[in-house]
Amino acid sequence: MKKFLALLAFSSLLFVSCLSDDAQPPVFEVPTPPAINFTSGEADFSKFVSVGNSLTAGFSDNALFMEGQTNSFPNMMASSFAQVGGGAFTIPFMADNLGGATLGGQPILGNRLFLSFASGSPLPTPVSGTGSTEISSVLSGPFNNMGVPGAKSFHLLAPGYGNVAGVPIGAANPYYARMASSPNATVLGDAAGQAPTFFSLWIGNNDILSFATSGGLGVDQQGNFDPSTYGGTDITDPNVFAQTYNGILQTLTAGGAKGVIANIPDVTSIPYFTTVPHNPIPLDAATAGAVNTAYAAYNGGLAQLQQLGVISAEEVARRTISFSEGATNAAVIIDEDLTDLTSFNPALINMRQATADDLMVLVGLSFIGTLADPNNPASVNGVGVPLGDQWVLTPEEQASVSQALSAYNETIAAAAATFDLAFVDANAFLKELKAGGFPLNDGTTVTATFGTGGGFSLDGVHPSPRGYALLANKFLEEIENKYGATLPEVEPEAFTGVYIE
Repeated sequence: MKKFLALLAFSSLLFVSCLSDDAQPPVFEVPTPPAINFTSGEADFSKFVSVGNSLTAGFSDNALFMEGQTNSFPNMMASSFAQVGGGAFTIPFMADNLGGATLGGQPILGNRLFLSFASGSPLPTPVSGTGSTEISSVLSGPFNNMGVPGAKSFHLLAPGYGNVAGVPIGAANPYYARMASSPNATVLGDAAGQAPTFFSLWIGNNDILSFATSGGLGVDQQGNFDPSTYGGTDITDPNVFAQTYNGILQTLTAGGAKGVIANIPDVTSIPYFTTVPHNPIPLDAATAGAVNTAYAAYNGGLAQLQQLGVISAEEVARRTISFSEGATNAAVIIDEDLTDLTSFNPALINMRQATADDLMVLVGLSFIGTLADPNNPASVNGVGVPLGDQWVLTPEEQASVSQALSAYNETIAAAAATFDLAFVDANAFLKELKAGGFPLNDGTTVTATFGTGGGFSLDGVHPSPRGYALLANKFLEEIENKYGATLPEVEPEAFTGVYIE
């Protein structure tokens, strides 16, 4: 309609310009667009509860803070639901917009990030100041937004997940501690206890994300059915995930509530893994020559073991280290999947240069190229000192992530059919965002490009407010499709793509 009216206005001007001075231009009546009758369809939004992790909470720029919580996609959805009978939507707000928090006066959570140019190039940097959120100050609930940053699927069922009293820092979730109905409550119990008429569930991202963002430091726990034995960066067994996920939905739908669920995006396609190249190291000819001389013994040792039949020519080629003059030298990394040669020669550690198949983590922006030892100019991280496992996700580690992702998403798709729920393909949504982005009515396009694309916040993992708005509309679209509702859309242009200091 907007395009039609614009053309109509242009043709009217053209017609007037051809008239004589005495002629009167015709009067065109612009039709009034029909009013939209918003309806809830088969859904009842009077008590909407949203369950999930940091993505549900409105986490962005590496922190949870008041403005980000206000711009969470469930809160945007609740604003739409309010037009068709939706009730109040309460949020367990942090105390300020810094995002940092203390426990017993001791800082345990850092502040949100902003784009600092202090170093001469833009780097995500924590804002200054001390956050005024005290974790031990428990809020009075219940809360409609039950998004708990850091939560994995099985955490939603864990009694005492928010009980930080008398336990070491990190042993319980500080975000849930502020909103739990009691020290031994469960996230699911607090959500279901509100008797929701409609719910959203987006959980499972952290069951693989923490493994990926740690550079694969954790363990793929496939075959281990006891999540109490898992480490914080481990991948959840797909059977554990399936049993947990279906159990959550059985509880949420027990009272007849309808809802919407979303699958898990490919975490390796987010800016956290697509921003730092594998070859970011500039060297002049003299430095490149000196570095190659330093690695000559390592390369020679590999060749000797090939001659002895210990390793193949292919592995020697993969492990041989060579630098050259130029700006695109590949970083040297540790790779635990290489053949262990240290029993033959302790100097032949599992290292090689990165390739385009390796994914460097975003925090490497401020690490690669720095000195491991300030007094040793040869100790450049990624050159003279190999990058540790936490700085790169290798192809083998990516395969573990991909395998778990496929299994989880099969479970979620099947659950949508079993429980007759609306389903959001968040994986396809992120692929589209990365491939070309989403054009907006103001002429801009939201993409997944770090820092400038407008879709992601500065932590490279969580969406920006504008990205959350696009997600909210995707959720609303699938709710309309499933339940025959007609709901107001969110206007992404009304939300920022990056917070400006």
